[in-house]
Amino acid sequence: MSLPLQGKNVLLTGASMGIGEAIATSIVEAGANICLLSRSEDKLKQLKEKLAADPDSKVKIGYQTVDVGNFDSVEKAVMGAIDQLGDIDVLINNAGLALGAPNPFNDLTHSQIMTMNNTNINGYMYMTYAVLNKAMLKKKAGTILNVTSITGLEVPPFPGEAVYHANKACQDAFTNAIRNELNGTDIRVLALRPGCVATNFHSQRVGHNKEMYDSFFEGFEPLIAPDIARTALFMLEQPLNVSIKALDVVPSAQRSLTVFDRKWNERR
Repeated sequence: MSLPLQGKNVLLTGASMGIGEAIATSIVEAGANICLLSRSEDKLKQLKEKLAADPDSKVKIGYQTVDVGNFDSVEKAVMGAIDQLGDIDVLINNAGLALGAPNPFNDLTHSQIMTMNNTNINGYMYMTYAVLNKAMLKKKAGTILNVTSITGLEVPPFPGEAVYHANKACQDAFTNAIRNELNGTDIRVLALRPGCVATNFHSQRVGHNKEMYDSFFEGFEPLIAPDIARTALFMLEQPLNVSIKALDVVPSAQRSLTVFDRKWNERR
């Protein structure tokens, strides 16, 4: 029996490292075709070679370089993906970044603020707009999975999060609104909200401050990128009449955004 993703065409942003790379690996293992999107062509080439290592696999793997904060770049990449794979069945918006932490908002540069807004807000909207108009609305079917964050629901417990927190709250609002606007189609719009994940991205969020990073994760085991990929696959592989509209995936020790059971590892 075929898996729901087998033979589907998936477009993935932020594909070249961390959570994106883990999701890409799971998508290919599920038998779906994929087009990888990221800024770095070198990293995309390396990931494509890694994913295409099985000579017996019939999965198609393509890639496009893109600046998700630039609409012309996004539209070109989406059209390139369609040329490589065919119509897009699944869009996974995963590109994101956090800059300037742990500096407070007033100490960020204008460039840092605009770069985060362009990537985290415009990037999601531009990709969704292009994929809807170039592919999904033609057949009125598809799935859009927005990787957001539980930090969009409450103010995070560490400094330097004003812009990133606002960006993630906007992503959640956009996800909910666009889902309503697509009433009358078979297009699902889903939100995956990770909690604490041990990736370079989280290190970046605390300004690559090793002491702050180690202190934050002290006493509990954070998630890793394959945990997020497994959750994304679970959401995507539900029958089309089932929408897991939003799903929070956090370490068991993360009782809420700000409350951590730091004795969790000792009791296991």
